[in-house]
Amino acid sequence: MFRDVSSCNTYNYGDAVYWDARYVEEGGSFDWYQRYSSLRPFVRNYIPTSSRVLMVGCGNAVMSEDMVADGYEDIMNVDISSVAIDMMKRKYEHIPQLKYMQMDVRDMSVFPDESFEGVIDKGTLDSLMCGNDAPISAAQMLGEVSRLLKPGGIYLLITYGDPTVRMPHLIRPVYNWKVNLYIIPRPGFQRPEGCSSSIKSYLEPIPITEKGLLPAEFVLEDPDCHFIYVCKKDDMELSSATTYGLTVDLLQ
Repeated sequence: MFRDVSSCNTYNYGDAVYWDARYVEEGGSFDWYQRYSSLRPFVRNYIPTSSRVLMVGCGNAVMSEDMVADGYEDIMNVDISSVAIDMMKRKYEHIPQLKYMQMDVRDMSVFPDESFEGVIDKGTLDSLMCGNDAPISAAQMLGEVSRLLKPGGIYLLITYGDPTVRMPHLIRPVYNWKVNLYIIPRPGFQRPEGCSSSIKSYLEPIPITEKGLLPAEFVLEDPDCHFIYVCKKDDMELSSATTYGLTVDLLQ
């Protein structure tokens, strides 16, 4: 499991200094990858509105606000940037369903074990995967996510990372996650004329191989699509040697 350079550039996306400077310069609000309107079917299907939700790497996005408008009752938003957190605290001080805390997602020890029914990650793991210590950072963050999820809870990961670079991190036996994969096009993507696909296909999980990868014959409709991994924390102990063997194969 190496550094994922598929969507990286020279910026250090894992550094608070970078994000503080960016939020000071840009201000306003910005949603990475997808807006809530596109992600709503997945969020509503897997995370009940009564859930206590953790939004990791919230930045200055409006997704949490949109979720509250859609009935979600308790969303804790965390980000490494104190500038972003201070900005969002002021902006949403009148909305009690939204709470904000500055912290590094690699160490969220302020929260007790099994604190959340849902964790949503829109680009935060991607940011950590751009760092030189990517494998360690990814393991630290995902270990914390797993610790914080209640049995049966959902980690919803929206990422540019295809299964070859994300599944090895997600199927480690220590997490005990069952993973479903969905693929959605980037905002504004236009299908070629004559394409018979429908939006319904986006809402159906993608069949993956025994090694957790896309079938060899699978063709991405949009090369710049986003992958949605729905990771459900099993409340049963792992007992299958097959699962362990599969993971070992992928980690080699």
